[in-house]
Amino acid sequence: MAHQRRAAYALAALSAATFCYVTTEVLPIGLLTLIAPDLGRSRSEAGLLVTGYAVVVMIVALPLTRVTRRLPRRPLLAGSLGVFAAATTVSAFATSYEVLLAARLVSATTNGVFWAVVFPVAISMFPANIRGRIVARLSIGNALGPVLGVPLSTWLGGQAGWRAAFLAMAILGFVTCIAVVLLLPRDTAQESAGSFGPMPDRPRFVVLLVATILAVTGAMGAFTYMTVFLLDVSGFAAASLGLLLFVQGSFGVAGTWAVGRVLDRFPIGVVLGLLGLITAAMLGLYGVGASKALTIPLLAVAGMSFSSLIAGIQHRIMQVAPSTTDMASASLSVAFNVGLAAGSLIGAGLLATFGVRVIPLFGGLLTAAAFALLACHETSRRGRSRHRETGSRPSDLPPVGQSVAAA
Repeated sequence: MAHQRRAAYALAALSAATFCYVTTEVLPIGLLTLIAPDLGRSRSEAGLLVTGYAVVVMIVALPLTRVTRRLPRRPLLAGSLGVFAAATTVSAFATSYEVLLAARLVSATTNGVFWAVVFPVAISMFPANIRGRIVARLSIGNALGPVLGVPLSTWLGGQAGWRAAFLAMAILGFVTCIAVVLLLPRDTAQESAGSFGPMPDRPRFVVLLVATILAVTGAMGAFTYMTVFLLDVSGFAAASLGLLLFVQGSFGVAGTWAVGRVLDRFPIGVVLGLLGLITAAMLGLYGVGASKALTIPLLAVAGMSFSSLIAGIQHRIMQVAPSTTDMASASLSVAFNVGLAAGSLIGAGLLATFGVRVIPLFGGLLTAAAFALLACHETSRRGRSRHRETGSRPSDLPPVGQSVAAA
């Protein structure tokens, strides 16, 4: 019983750590108008604090995960959080744009390692038959980042300056680091329990990564410009945007929690179902986005399905990991950041060329492509599997010209 309580507390600490990382990664977005004039830079240059972060994650996640794969998991996680918190503290006291950017990039180097390790460590503390539920519980932290972390940090920045928001995240990072040191088990056997997937399958792994890039590109392309869509197409007042984004985010948190109850029984079915839901929501926004009454539930479905989808894909990627689950998780982190960067870039081009109305259509078509890719691959594999199970071996067949009865 004591072991179970400690594992539950450790899971909560790891979930808090994911909250720190997700919130801090996109923190400059809500503080652009404060950071840029204070450091004498344009808003586009301040935006590079987010773009540069994502680029560093894409470059270093896999190499650093490979280099650190033999290190004990607890000190590796604690070290990543410690460096993250220290770099965020430097960000809070940066006196120039160059120092702030450098601190952000240092923080980004720990991001890929953290995400590669945190899920395998979390599932190693619990029985194998509830891994999906644990992945979903851990993902609550990421889901809370956009709905709670970013708005609160933006509010704090408006009240006390942008540095206060960075300092708050640094303090939370240090507290979480200490909790991880105190609560994570030392037992290396437990740590290795989640190091390998139960059904390694390289083709499924590759297809899942490609589908992730497609889905994240489509979804994030739409979400990045959702406020513009809500203002220009749906006709909502600017004062209502905060509440609408809260609806989107809160449904994402609730959906992530609910998915944990069925993820262990239907791992691929959950992923396909969520891809279908987000596709329907995106295409629905394109079709009836001018209606306020219809936009609100569609926004809730989009938020719920995308946040839950991340948990579903994370669980599935560790199931079919062809090597170790930390390398698989690092690969997923890279794929997610590729989709994030591509989605915002393509969305910006569509916004400038065709207007915001078409962006949900673009998102829905890409999530539909991800659904089709995964569904076709799974159907094809199952068809081949049934054929192998029911097909006759060549040695069982009669010679040419000889009847079955004679044989």
